[in-house]
Amino acid sequence: MVGSSHEALHRIFQKDPTLLTRALQRVLHVPFPEPRQIAALNVDLTEIEPVERRVDTLLRAETDEGTYLFVIESQGKVDDRKRGSWPYYLSYLYEKYRCEPVLIVVTQNSATAKWAARPIRLGFRDWHSLTVRPLVLGPDDVPVIADEQSAARDVPIAVLSVMTHGRGPQAPAILGSVATALRTIDEETAAVLAQFVDSCLADPQAKQMWRDLMTATQYFWRHPLAEQVREEGREEGREEGRVEAKAEMVLHMLEWRGIEVPRAVRERVNACTDPNRLEVWAQRAMGAKDATELFTAD
Repeated sequence: MVGSSHEALHRIFQKDPTLLTRALQRVLHVPFPEPRQIAALNVDLTEIEPVERRVDTLLRAETDEGTYLFVIESQGKVDDRKRGSWPYYLSYLYEKYRCEPVLIVVTQNSATAKWAARPIRLGFRDWHSLTVRPLVLGPDDVPVIADEQSAARDVPIAVLSVMTHGRGPQAPAILGSVATALRTIDEETAAVLAQFVDSCLADPQAKQMWRDLMTATQYFWRHPLAEQVREEGREEGREEGRVEAKAEMVLHMLEWRGIEVPRAVRERVNACTDPNRLEVWAQRAMGAKDATELFTAD
């Protein structure tokens, strides 16, 4: 189970290796050729036992133009030790596999992204023996995807977007669009991607909003994250039934989006015992401009 944003930011590329090509082409606008095949490799780069060196994710891409190795590093903060380890990773991998290595850094922090994008130059001031230029996927590079149609067109890219931007006033629209898009793919993949999002949301309100959205999905309740949420609820002494949780989620969505909830609307939602109807109302709550729009066409 993914338990941190560090893991989620690079393991999403293990779950869907083709996401890497789309991120390069559509987000970073790097003209990388379409791979014939992408395979995950052993991430352990240790040579001498006392010195352990391990990359986060390592993928090999076979293309018509050659074979490439992608070193994907999840970076939470500025760490000047990477000035030595990143060049080492690339040199070691080239020597071991004899194909071109490419470094990609994924981060949720704009300042860290700017730091990571700076070239690493080793050698004399005017003569560099080695230059490393990382490609960076950060908040200023990954687009904000806040509408359902765009999210459904490429769900992993939308998940990468919410992992990067899922905070602040734009959170309800971003989280809502991804929650809806997850319904368009297979349940097993959706459950894993939902966990990646949950691991990356540092803002407590955004995390609770995401978990409320996920309680409305059938696959969520068969995933380990659901048991974690239920266990947290038991620990805090607020064991709730599924219907009550869905009703609360509908009202939370409206409140988080700054929509006033009249007493009559609140009472009707809380009185509802049909989980399917509550799920419909939850979907309407994502885009409603007025609380009474929940009941349109009912």
